Amino acid sequence: MLCQFSFQNFRSYKSETTFDFQATAIPEFADTLISGNKAGDLLPVGVIYGPNGGGKSNLLNALAYLITVVVKPIYLMDKTRVRMIYPQWSNSKPFLFDGDSKDQPTSFEIYFRKNKNEYRYYLSILNEEIVMESLHWRTIGGKKTGTVFEREQSNITLGASIAKNGINRAVNPKMPYLTFLAITYDIPIIVEVQTWFESCIVRRYGNSDIERLVMFSSDQTAQQTVIRALNDMGIDITGYRYDENEKKIYTQRTVNGMTYEMQFEDESDGTQKMIGILPAILVALHEGSLVIVDELDAKLHPKLLRYIIGLFKNKNINIHGAQLLFTSQDMTTMKNTVFRRDEIWFAALNENHESEIYSLYEIRREDNERVNSTAAFDKQYLEGRYGADPYLSNMLAEENWT
Repeated sequence: MLCQFSFQNFRSYKSETTFDFQATAIPEFADTLISGNKAGDLLPVGVIYGPNGGGKSNLLNALAYLITVVVKPIYLMDKTRVRMIYPQWSNSKPFLFDGDSKDQPTSFEIYFRKNKNEYRYYLSILNEEIVMESLHWRTIGGKKTGTVFEREQSNITLGASIAKNGINRAVNPKMPYLTFLAITYDIPIIVEVQTWFESCIVRRYGNSDIERLVMFSSDQTAQQTVIRALNDMGIDITGYRYDENEKKIYTQRTVNGMTYEMQFEDESDGTQKMIGILPAILVALHEGSLVIVDELDAKLHPKLLRYIIGLFKNKNINIHGAQLLFTSQDMTTMKNTVFRRDEIWFAALNENHESEIYSLYEIRREDNERVNSTAAFDKQYLEGRYGADPYLSNMLAEENWT
């Protein structure tokens, strides 16, 4: 489970930026939180709003890039330890709007839980070469932190948990030492970290070919699970099949006892999107994984978007602590009946053309009090009170339309 993610000098983000899945001490939706055993509660859902070009997607891309750097060599060498759902890789660029950032490293720090342990992994990269890297751990609820390894360029120090004879400290300067250890050795603590990274699911709007492949498993039980979920959302598909000869996908519906087929491409865009993303979501809920989705709301009816959010916030369904992190432009779900204040985040550019993020919980009103949990979040956002879209209040002003 993801607790916190920080990064610096990545695309539109120059300064250190932190996204937090750790729940704050507010009362709303307390029954939806992922309860921590001897540790703080975590949020099941995080959504990022903001104007086009404000940095929403880049935040997700930063996390996706870290996953890519760690996992891609393992995947390409067929050394993965868990099933991966058609990974979608990401790339990196430094902040461009100054004279110095291109010569500075891009850094990432991720804090997560796996089984009974908590891990902090740090990675700093410049020109595709590793500048610094470290992995630390502790038992959940414990006070003592242990070092797995620390790296400064080619100098690597091993912690007590892996300091054994025969552990190679010579590694390609472009490969994370975590990745090298995962590929080369069978070390329990490394395996646990490796499997967490491999279980993360990254999805982007517009990769329909990849998304379609996810759906069409030959596993009949998996197929029926997908069909039942689609039916729950009012999509009345009764089956589907992939024609090997035609290389085409057909969906099936039963009307008056007769089964009819239509090509997948003839389904509505929203149905195609739902069919594409749903299997990955169901896998995440079953395995307790993190799902990262850019533009989750694109081409989806707001009720379907609420349905997906509700799956993660329902503890009777989300029994393994799965988490959903996504970007959205859909105002109909920016409601106090859908989200906690600490689940809503905003991304926007500052006066130096740098992206910044902040949660709704962090915003203070004119009287220095926090935004009330009963406030009309969507209305206040469109009025420019939250700062991430101030131009909208001018666009919507009546005098501008006369």
